[in-house]
Amino acid sequence: MATTRAGSGRVRRRPTRSGVILEPEMIIDAALRLIEAPGGNALTVRRLGVELGADPSAIYRYFRDLDALLIAIADRLIGETLAGFVPGPDWADSLRDMARRVHDSMLRHPRLAQLRAIRFTAGPNELRVDDIGIGLLLSAGFSAPDAVRHFGDFIDAVLALAAMDAAELAPGQEEADKRALAKVYATFPDEDYPHLAAVRPHLRQITASPFPGVLDKLIAALSEAVPRSSH
Repeated sequence: MATTRAGSGRVRRRPTRSGVILEPEMIIDAALRLIEAPGGNALTVRRLGVELGADPSAIYRYFRDLDALLIAIADRLIGETLAGFVPGPDWADSLRDMARRVHDSMLRHPRLAQLRAIRFTAGPNELRVDDIGIGLLLSAGFSAPDAVRHFGDFIDAVLALAAMDAAELAPGQEEADKRALAKVYATFPDEDYPHLAAVRPHLRQITASPFPGVLDKLIAALSEAVPRSSH
């Protein structure tokens, strides 16, 4: 992958203090454990060296810097998202399945959700997602430029929604916010907010995840945009 130096033939694989030969995947595994450690992200180069039983500077023989390591981790998680995914005959169903897998993965790894939503990895797994997604839209009948543009819009929306759902809040904060909002919805004066008053019984839906509904709308919009000659 573009962000590592592994596989170039120039990396000297010397044993660590514990006698273990470092590999990029081993470093990624250890970094992911530190990121997801109880109590908060504990990833630093020093702690990573301790976790691996290696001099911290050894990490730089495999990754340019800590940012490059984070990008490699993000690409690894994209690969896990696609594990077992096989596009079916219906492009819309396949795209929906891909989106749900991305969303589920972001919820499993919330501390990396924002990174994954805003950065490109340029790694093999990101390229594979793009290849599959654009291929699905090409199979639907979109032209090459439209397939690229629509898939970019689609996957960015999915990532943004997933990052929102994955955002870590202080313990109990989400439920406290929902209770406070429910109290406001139940007590605001009808004359001040007449339109909200008209839909008061349904306002609790606002606190639900927007992901399912927006995903439906995205797929519907794409289906409507398919060139007529392809129907």
